[in-house]
Amino acid sequence: MPAHDTFIRNRVRAGLAATAAVGLVLTGCSGVQNSTGGGGGDSYPSGAVEMYVGASAGGSSDLISRAVSKGLSDNLGASFPVINREGANGALAAAEVAKAEPNGSIIAIQNASLFTITPMAVSPDEVTNIDDFDVVQGVSRDDYVLVTNPASGFRTLDDLKNANRVVRYGTTGVGTGAQLSAALLFKTSNVESQAVPFDGGAPALAAVLGNQVDVASIQVGEAIENIQSGKLTPLAVFGPSRIEYLPDVPTAKEQGLDVEVTQYRFMTVPKGTPQEIQDKIAEGMRATFATESYKEFNKQNSLTPMELSGDEVLAQLQSDKKRYEALVKQYGINLRDEG
Repeated sequence: MPAHDTFIRNRVRAGLAATAAVGLVLTGCSGVQNSTGGGGGDSYPSGAVEMYVGASAGGSSDLISRAVSKGLSDNLGASFPVINREGANGALAAAEVAKAEPNGSIIAIQNASLFTITPMAVSPDEVTNIDDFDVVQGVSRDDYVLVTNPASGFRTLDDLKNANRVVRYGTTGVGTGAQLSAALLFKTSNVESQAVPFDGGAPALAAVLGNQVDVASIQVGEAIENIQSGKLTPLAVFGPSRIEYLPDVPTAKEQGLDVEVTQYRFMTVPKGTPQEIQDKIAEGMRATFATESYKEFNKQNSLTPMELSGDEVLAQLQSDKKRYEALVKQYGINLRDEG
């Protein structure tokens, strides 16, 4: 077990021991782990609440989770330690949250792509179903941008369309928005291409900086520093409209291609978590979003607020899933085979 996880587990055990020492009776039965975060809405949280994140430390998902964790700690008066369980585009962390007791002791900010795109790239028994969770609150959107090394000679999407060779494109893995956005772009423009999947944004970024691939679809927050320094040339963003952090970069739709793929994140809890606990978490998150420090965090990381209610997020997920499935069918895309 990693040292960080051992540290967190020891803290939880120490908290339980201290609570027992002052006379609070903890009830439980064999095989059931007692929770430190559960309780009614008024008493929640009564102890540490573990926040799982399905990505490694330092990436967008991790940074967002830690920013929200700090806000929840400040607003709800308890510890919200972040537990990294990277792998399978977030599916490993999601599985742990789904099977947790529905008492608010384990929660997670999750990625939309896990529910809207990954199901098209994995076998049916590997699909993570949003029905296994209650969606509590939206957080933010992290747009994708197609970038190239200036040495490639590409300046616009028209340059890509006129390429007389196979274009090698990097993505951040199978079943991700980076994969789908790039695959759709090349299918809709009839450009011969080859996918090169990487294990996350950092290696994909390094590959395009090193001219190992021609272009890469990367989240704006991970690419913007190199765009601003001139080390990368942005060709298109894949959101529904231009974004404030790259106002001069047109969308793919503006350039005549029907490609709109977004990544956004939202707070989830295990299915069946009491509504009063969900409301308390949402209340703490909204208070966090209202602070100047969190607003500045969004700007520093090129994140667009998407602070919708849980019901609105769920409706968006269902709409995007249907739209992506229709596009993949229309253009004959097989995400399992196309990186």
